[in-house]
Amino acid sequence: MLASLAAGKVWISPTAWWGDDFSALIIMELRIPRTILGAAIGGGLGMAGATMQGYLRNPLADPGIFGVSSSAALGAVSSLYFGYAVTAWLLPAFALAGAGLGMGLLALLAGRSGSLILFTLAGVILSSITGSLTSLMISLAPTPFATAEIVTWLMGALTDRSWDDVWLSVPFIAAGMLFLVATGRSLDALTLGEDAARSMGVNVRHLQWLAVLGVGLTVGASVAVAGIIGFVGLIVPHLVRPLAGHRPSALLLPSALAGALLVVLADSFVRILPSASELRLGIAMSILGAPFFMALLFKMHRELA
Repeated sequence: MLASLAAGKVWISPTAWWGDDFSALIIMELRIPRTILGAAIGGGLGMAGATMQGYLRNPLADPGIFGVSSSAALGAVSSLYFGYAVTAWLLPAFALAGAGLGMGLLALLAGRSGSLILFTLAGVILSSITGSLTSLMISLAPTPFATAEIVTWLMGALTDRSWDDVWLSVPFIAAGMLFLVATGRSLDALTLGEDAARSMGVNVRHLQWLAVLGVGLTVGASVAVAGIIGFVGLIVPHLVRPLAGHRPSALLLPSALAGALLVVLADSFVRILPSASELRLGIAMSILGAPFFMALLFKMHRELA
């Protein structure tokens, strides 16, 4: 995080961080909020990914399967489509509202059974619906400027984020991570199977709500201020699992720390690239995540062959 403060198109020496010149202003008002935001978002997405993989008992699971990120994106796109994003806090507010609505619909679609299969199908349906509505808004955008704003925002970035974004998102991300930590012991029991977990006293419906609230708050707040940053929740648990062990509860905190590290490093990298405009963080994570996902699929294919 300290290295991230110095990195950029213009490198700023630590000796200039606490002065009263323009360099100190850049550090205090732009780079510190951006670094804190990157660490919080990475930590939340990393822990959400570890929780999802433990809950669904699928190493390819990702927080996006809930449909919460696409619901938050739909809310943000709605604010851009209807022109409400002229006020700085309205776009994040719409995104958080979209995430909350998505969580409610997910719980409604999943029903009261707590079934993992039903829950997964509900997430897929929600992702499909919200993704389609987002594409519809892009195609029917009233002006080319609105279309460009929507597409640019969906790419995901931490560019020009301020303290207001930190105060808006970090409390929600922290609250979501508390819910995710509370799932740890139940996730350990769930590794023995759903029926075995129930026989050990795990309330699967309660576990489902904790997972929904935790992932909804972390992913929703992240999308609200940074757009869609994918693959963090997929990559990070696989990187730390050989070091932390295969018990889901032991994977939560290391995944949060590794997620924070990954996003901060990636954001620092996109800032120092010698390009005319800054590469969007969401694109950088996709370039990194897609080959990782393919390698993971080939590895699983060889193990099953």
